[in-house]
Parts: sequence; C-alpha cells; structure tokens
Amino acid sequence: MTTRPAPPQRHFDHRMAVFRTDEEFLAAALPFLTEALAAPAEPPPVAIAAPGNLDLLRDALGPDAKDVGLVPHTDWYTGSAANAIAQGAGYLAANAGPGGRVHLLMEPVWAGRAGRSPRETAEWIRYEALANLLFAPLATTALCAYDTRVAGPAIVAAARRAHPDTGVYEDPVRLAAELDAVPLPPSPADAERLPGPAPTADAVRTWATVQGLSAADAELFATAVTEAAAALGPLDGALLWGEAPACVCELRVARRVDDPLAGFVPPPSAELEPGQGLWFARQVCAYVDVRAEGDGSSVRLQYG
Repeated sequence: MTTRPAPPQRHFDHRMAVFRTDEEFLAAALPFLTEALAAPAEPPPVAIAAPGNLDLLRDALGPDAKDVGLVPHTDWYTGSAANAIAQGAGYLAANAGPGGRVHLLMEPVWAGRAGRSPRETAEWIRYEALANLLFAPLATTALCAYDTRVAGPAIVAAARRAHPDTGVYEDPVRLAAELDAVPLPPSPADAERLPGPAPTADAVRTWATVQGLSAADAELFATAVTEAAAALGPLDGALLWGEAPACVCELRVARRVDDPLAGFVPPPSAELEPGQGLWFARQVCAYVDVRAEGDGSSVRLQYG
C-alpha cells in the first residue's frame, strides 16, 4: 500500500507551551524544532527566547543548532504589541516559505515591558488573541512559550484563552471585546480642547513641545494624531493632556469603531497610504485605546 504525504498545512497553527523548569522548556521546544527541521520545503525554524533558554537549545541541539535561527527575545520584542505584529508580519513576508510556512518558537519578554503592568499585559494578551485572526490565512506554525518563573499565574491563565490548543480558547473578537470593556480613566478636567472638529499638526506639535517632548518626538506624536484623525473622521473634537513622555490625545469620533483589528492589519507596503493612519499611530504610540460609546467612539493615543 502506498502512503501519501500529509496535505500541506493551510492555516495558522497557534500553540502554547507552559514550563517551570529548564527541563520542561526543552521537553516542549525540542520536539517542536525537530518537527520543523523535518518539514518539507520549509525554511529553517526560528527560536525567539530568553538568552538562557537559547543557550539550553544550543547545547541540546548540538550540530543541528546551525540549522535553527536563535534570536534573543529582547531583539525581537522591542516595543508595543502592535510593534510585535509588524515585526512578525515583516519577518514572514521576507523569510517564510510558500503560504507563510515556517516554525517560530516565541517567548515574550514577560520580565520586561510585556509584564510590567496590568495594562501592558492586557495589550499583549490582545496581541495573542488577534494573531489568530491576523495570521489565519498563513501556514505558519507558532509555539508561544510561557515561563511561569517569570509570567505569573494570571498571565498564563489569560494567555491560555488566546491559544486554540489549550481547551479554554475564546473567540478572539469576544476576548478583545472583554479587554475593551475595562473603562479608561476619565480625561482630566484641565485637558486642553483643541479648536475645530479635527486637530492640526501645528497645534499638537506646539502643545507637545511645551509639555516636554523633544522636537522629533513632538513631530512623531503630531503625525500619529493627525493621521489617525484622518483615517477615523469625521470627528467631534480632540483633547490633549499629560506631560512628556506620556502625552495623550483623545479623539472624539462621530461613529462607532467596532472592528477589533482596527489599526492592527499590516499594510501591503512600508509607505503610509490613506486610511492607514491608525496603523501608524499604533506603531508610534505606546498605547492606542479604542472605546465605542453610544453612536460614537473615543480613540486615546498615548505617546510614551
């Protein structure tokens, strides 16, 4: 009897591994990388992990280590969750095989930005959830590694809900809506209301410079605000508050922004085009919070 090869994977395979010892890390990582090395017509797998875990992999893989990309996770996860989406999309476009085929072992930096506050953690759980939608058409296989010595039980429990292989997986849209149901702090009473329905770059740039942003940062913040405003409009006004680096602009949008992927979908080219302003804002700002309210929405951009 002739055995036919398995049909090629045609969708995003998003897995999760939880470990609490070096041995448990290797027990999850090595079979994954072995699977990747045996996958036909697929480029070399990549392990993005803490430096100590990369050392474990080098020793355990031996001569096969030369066939695996080993990337310190602080080199990959260098900014916000939106930056991580851009990094992943860019890597797949440049290096993956046909249909996005590649194996990626990915360990977030839970001892750094990703785990430094409940708000930041929520953004990374959102990233994990939305990855199931953003990369759904791609034949990429990702194993997200969670070290309980760094990521606490609440983080691990939340992350399980964003991975289809855990048994407690939640629909990404539902999970994102749950995160968005957490109310934002109210704008301060002394927030500055900009004239006109939409902010101008000059007004935002001047205000941000007075609040302490450098000229370059004030320019980036002003561009993020005006590009987001152009993509979201029409507006019912804008508020500014805060001091450098945490300068904030809240755009009052005269429609509901209900799409959980708004501003997360990677553009087809590196050049900013009309309608991509919210993507640009998410890449530039530390936080972009969208809340639908009645018939309208508020979009809050915080630079630092």
